[in-house]
Amino acid sequence: MKSFTLGKYIPYDSWLHRLDPRLKILLTILFMVLVFLPLPTWSMTFLMSGILFVLAFAFLMATRMSLGSFFSSLRSLWFMVAFLLIIYVLVPNNSGATLGVAWDWNGWVVYWDAFAQAGKILLRLLLMLELTMILTASTKPLDLTFALEWYMTPLKVIHFPAAEIAMIISIALRFIPTLLEDTTRVMKAQESRGVDFSHGKVWKRIRSLTSLIVPLFASSFMRSEELAYAMEARGYDPKAKRSRYRKTKWHWTDTVCLIAGLLFAAGFIYVVAARID
Repeated sequence: MKSFTLGKYIPYDSWLHRLDPRLKILLTILFMVLVFLPLPTWSMTFLMSGILFVLAFAFLMATRMSLGSFFSSLRSLWFMVAFLLIIYVLVPNNSGATLGVAWDWNGWVVYWDAFAQAGKILLRLLLMLELTMILTASTKPLDLTFALEWYMTPLKVIHFPAAEIAMIISIALRFIPTLLEDTTRVMKAQESRGVDFSHGKVWKRIRSLTSLIVPLFASSFMRSEELAYAMEARGYDPKAKRSRYRKTKWHWTDTVCLIAGLLFAAGFIYVVAARID
């Protein structure tokens, strides 16, 4: 749990940290769109997804995130990938199969496309995780709140609570590592009292989780209440007009990165469209 880095800000003075948070949110959304573009062939799918993965991984390393922390954060994905692979194997579908038959056992046909489909989903999950980590690791929570509120400013015309929604999203992202730390603390406390989370039968492990969930919920509600009191004590009023101590400014490096990101996305879409035609 300690190694899970989603939602954690890594203080460092890299070029990614110095970029405008509005630009980082825009490029994150743009890259997420590229991740889910439909590609005509499996070779094209893995080639283009591999290019995006390498590029995102380079950006992730620029935030000074350690490799150990990144790979430790992927542990939760393996169960999902194994589950998806089992579903694709147990429910064979020959519609659109292009890679041939993997095996045929008494009429039960499994196609190589099932494994390719599971690999494609794994790549997409990795890319989504990488992009989210890049954003949260290189952007301070207050800067992220400002950027989200800035993008929702036009919605204020219809009296949309942009500032409140931005604050809620920022607090939710900030609480992810806090809840994981609480989970680790409660697990150690329960293990010291004789609760075993890693051994025994499945139903026994599930029952032992109740001793983890109840105090975790209690701790979460307690932290929420303390946060509400702290914000109230500091005079936080979501309806009042807010001022900022630090002003976020757009620099020429942000313009260069925006143009580079748009050119890369345009080239990516052009290659995909030309391949489909």
